[in-house]
Amino acid sequence: MSMWLTLVAAGSATYLIRLSFIAFAHRGTPPVWITRPLRLVPAAVLSALILPAVIAPQGAVQLWPLSPRVLAGMAAVFVAWKTRSILLTLIVGMSILWLAGLLLPG
Repeated sequence: MSMWLTLVAAGSATYLIRLSFIAFAHRGTPPVWITRPLRLVPAAVLSALILPAVIAPQGAVQLWPLSPRVLAGMAAVFVAWKTRSILLTLIVGMSILWLAGLLLPG
């Protein structure tokens, strides 16, 4: 029974949080102290998804410099920093990962 209560409580909390944005959206633009941090959410979420796959692909940290994932990650970070182009960052990162996977051992 406690599992069902937990599921209903978590579902209700999620629903109410999402509903609050819809219910209060018509009241004008939100203040700057809310919108400024929200602009950083996509980058933070993407980093949280990608970084573990780069530095710990099998669950253990693997940071040797010639790792294909580390090389591709460093190249993608550099391209993103210089160009601010998502498409170019993805193309360069995936290309380096593919080439490094073919040319480097492991």
